[in-house]
Amino acid sequence: MSPETTTELGRRAEAQALAHLEARGLKLLERNFRCRGGEIDLVMLDGQTLVLVEVRSRASAAFGGAAASVGARKQRRLILAAKRLLLTRPAYRTLPARFDVVAFDAESAAAGSPVRIDWIRDAFRLG
Repeated sequence: MSPETTTELGRRAEAQALAHLEARGLKLLERNFRCRGGEIDLVMLDGQTLVLVEVRSRASAAFGGAAASVGARKQRRLILAAKRLLLTRPAYRTLPARFDVVAFDAESAAAGSPVRIDWIRDAFRLG
């Protein structure tokens, strides 16, 4: 059996994040919104709030782990993608919005235990 590629690991983490968020009442609007300069992994609705979700997965907690990997550069790219999303989806413009991060650190799980999911609501703000 071959090891998973980074793309496969990312898809699996996104599926786990989606299941986690849906179990908590969020509704999926879009997956993997891509535009020049950025991507939003999951676009969801939490009540009447538009939630733009970045999913991060790391095999190691070194250098701060998955959540810490959403630094200033990544935040700028997410904000750029969010602006493009709102330009192309007028129905979303009237909703309040927030950026969430769902982080998975493989080292955070004991052998045979499920990986701990860190859902960080309102992880960062514009500007």
